[in-house]
Amino acid sequence: MDEFLKEYYGLITSLVEIAAAVTGVILYKKYKLTAVKYIIYFLIYTFFVDLIGGYPSFFKKIGYFHLIEGTLIEKNYWWYTIFWWIGLSTIIFYVNYQVAKNKRLKKILKYGFYLYLSQVILYIAFRFEYLFTYERFISIASLWMIILSIIIYFFETLRSDRIILFYKSVYFYFNIVFFVWILIIIPMNFFEVYFGTDDWNYVLLKWKIYLTLNIFLYLTLSAALIFCKPEKS
Repeated sequence: MDEFLKEYYGLITSLVEIAAAVTGVILYKKYKLTAVKYIIYFLIYTFFVDLIGGYPSFFKKIGYFHLIEGTLIEKNYWWYTIFWWIGLSTIIFYVNYQVAKNKRLKKILKYGFYLYLSQVILYIAFRFEYLFTYERFISIASLWMIILSIIIYFFETLRSDRIILFYKSVYFYFNIVFFVWILIIIPMNFFEVYFGTDDWNYVLLKWKIYLTLNIFLYLTLSAALIFCKPEKS
């Protein structure tokens, strides 16, 4: 099993992402008049983020790793920091901002996002070199933005008639699946220092957890797109 995971971890992840993205494209017409279309855009976006983010392995396989070896982009930390964490925070904020009806809650979301962007921009401006190492500031900042967006969605849902049919909403599954994902992923990030070929037991454990979470995430979103009905946002 471990050898299989070493060989096919990336392929399995890509297949799950492709399946979700293709499902979204097929069902785009069904949701094009709702905010769900942004979730579909995100599914396509994440596939390309992961595809391009694997460039270190790709360069090694084709024998051109020396072109980036010793440079700032030798590792892909910067790529996932910018395009995954900031992208994830932005899409979760934007979808929930579109869905929210309460003006006060929309303002909290909007100003919260402005504060988040300010933190990110200032950090990159004054700590630019840390962007190319494994840093935690942006992922932690993204965490509070994501949690704020999700809490506001659930808070408004509990106060509205939507609570009666919450299980029929794509937005519910979108928020709950990322809430579970983020609660597991963030604590693991503090152990990233151990993620290396010197400790394959930890590497394989992390891959198993990530693979399970990604399958759970993308299959849940795919099923939600298939079985839920469009709703006005």
